[in-house]
Amino acid sequence: MTCFDVVIVLVLLVAVVTNAFMNIPFTNTRLMKSNNNPLLASTVTDPQVTSATTGETYSFESNVARVMDIIINSLYSNKDVFIRELVSNAADACDKKRYISLTEGNVPSENLKIRVYPNREANTLTIEDTGIGMNKEDLIQNLGRIAESGTKRFMENVGKNKKDDVNLIGQFGVGFYSGFLVADKITVITKGNKGEQLKWEATSDKLNEYSISVDDSTEPISTTGTRIILTLKDDSDQYLDEYALKSLIEKYSEFVAYPIELQRNVTRPESIADTDKPVEADGTIPMKTVMNKVLEWEVVNTKKPLWLRSPKECKQEDYNEFYRQTFNSFDIPLAHAHFNVEGNVDFKALLFLPSEVPFELSRDMFAATARSLRLYVKRVFINDKFEDLIPRWLLFIRGVVDSDDLPLNVGREILQQSRSLRIIRQRLVKKTIDMIADLANTNTTSYSTFWKNFGKYIKVGIIEDEKSKEDLIPLCRFFSSHSDNFTSLPEYVDRMKEDQKFIYYAIGENKQQAAMSPALERLKNKGYEVLYISEPIDEMTLQSIEKFSDKDIIDVGRETTQDLTEDEKKEKEKSNENTENFRNWIKQVLGDRILRVEASTRLVDSPAILVQSEYGVSPNMQKYLRAQAVVDSEDKGNFANIFNQAVLEINYNHPIIQKLNTYHESSPDSSEAKELVEIMFNTAALSAGYVLDNSAEYSKMVVQMLTKFVSQ
Repeated sequence: MTCFDVVIVLVLLVAVVTNAFMNIPFTNTRLMKSNNNPLLASTVTDPQVTSATTGETYSFESNVARVMDIIINSLYSNKDVFIRELVSNAADACDKKRYISLTEGNVPSENLKIRVYPNREANTLTIEDTGIGMNKEDLIQNLGRIAESGTKRFMENVGKNKKDDVNLIGQFGVGFYSGFLVADKITVITKGNKGEQLKWEATSDKLNEYSISVDDSTEPISTTGTRIILTLKDDSDQYLDEYALKSLIEKYSEFVAYPIELQRNVTRPESIADTDKPVEADGTIPMKTVMNKVLEWEVVNTKKPLWLRSPKECKQEDYNEFYRQTFNSFDIPLAHAHFNVEGNVDFKALLFLPSEVPFELSRDMFAATARSLRLYVKRVFINDKFEDLIPRWLLFIRGVVDSDDLPLNVGREILQQSRSLRIIRQRLVKKTIDMIADLANTNTTSYSTFWKNFGKYIKVGIIEDEKSKEDLIPLCRFFSSHSDNFTSLPEYVDRMKEDQKFIYYAIGENKQQAAMSPALERLKNKGYEVLYISEPIDEMTLQSIEKFSDKDIIDVGRETTQDLTEDEKKEKEKSNENTENFRNWIKQVLGDRILRVEASTRLVDSPAILVQSEYGVSPNMQKYLRAQAVVDSEDKGNFANIFNQAVLEINYNHPIIQKLNTYHESSPDSSEAKELVEIMFNTAALSAGYVLDNSAEYSKMVVQMLTKFVSQ
């Protein structure tokens, strides 16, 4: 639906309502008017009548045909919703009948139900209810004015103080016409309390008029109720299939308060006399069993809306069963949150933390087919695909949200622009974070399971959701040099030594490789704890956090002097001065593969290490970018600057470096000297997690060196 069509709908609806309330005298009264209950009184005007004998033809009000055309062809993006709309209207009629029965007592409200039955021979689909029904004035009021709503008017008349007594869903005048999405003709058979049975008819090719007549050609309605008969279009015969109808009713109306019965053609065994066999001597007639097709009514909406009950009334078994039935899942949820929100927007919600990754997310963590939350309006299903209802980093959450403040008779695209939906989103995010935090604080084992399955989503939330970032950081877990299990940043800070001023992390392909990084040698000697990370998203997460509890987070594989003491800084400067010529020679041999050579303060047992400069990219991130085809392995293009940022740090006290310095002083241009530089560089690169440009050449040099060694 285009923005232009939305504007047209709004303008025309305003015009119709204005015309209805300002320019037309009020003369007739609706069926719901009562001498004993003035709250139920309302009026309508006489329509334009072109014939008034046994049947009368009425014209819709000015501009109504245009509005209906937009509603039918643009407002609803999915034809299936006609079932939702018509069943919702039927539920409203039952609610009205129940309410009037309670308040006035002159309308019996037993056996309230909704029935749906297809007729393939007649090409019709019928939705019938035993609700309040309508008289002639009601038909004109509710169906003759697209901008009017019998439900809305009824609620206004009931008054604010009594709204809790009746729970009505939609706007009859709008949702009713969604039937034309699938039907060429709509016939309404209805009977109000102590009124005659009437027939209302309209066709899609004449949306400027409808007819009302006394109905004596169909099955009579016993007390009150409405029967809507849709004569389906040629391309809508799928709605005559019993299984398709059952699926749609379960999808959209499974939690409607009144039983919805679907007529199904089933096969049942029946015993009949076997005429092919003679009667037995004692007079017993032989019998045989045959299979006959019979019509039966099946109640479709057997599930109960658990979220409408008080949490105090629900047991854990109730939540587990609801989760299993509603989301077709066989795992037991790790936690749930059952709550009501009142304020600018009122809604009820029931959220679950799955214990296993949903199937659709197992291959793609942001799969377009994922259905996380089911949105309801007064127990009527609206959609389970709202990008704005929950952020993508919470796509793994399962749950239901039921609000009375959202419009029912609009498509998903329009509803996503609702301010109420944005408020609901904020509350859902907050409640979900609280649920996850509570699990982390009360059940370490369950939270470890959650983190292994869904930890990536929390990291994405830290990166993408600035508003929730501070609440999500304590929920993050990492491997650590001081713990066999996952640890959090608050736990890390609590264990920090008194002289430690920074939070350190090391990057590797896995925990074991990160733990063996030469960059940790100085930190291990000091007894400092180091976090181990192995995925690019971990690196991006810590870079996004930057600082926690006033302590900077530092990558041990990146060049920095930020964490050095004054003595260490002086020692580094002195070593650089003493080895300047030696370092320049190494840089000359290695060329553009490194930025420069520096004396190291972080090495104790290793001869050299390759680290990234301030603006470089870690080895793991380089592998990730290559794997994602962001850069070509041969030509790094615009990424060349971030890839060629390596700094070689050397430990001058190591025997290998001292031997190399001897070569530099005696024969700097010899092949042996350059070969040793190459082996040292490639070994440092491998230990830091880099991928060698020519691993075969490196292997050849190592073999040659070993051959010389064993030949001596």
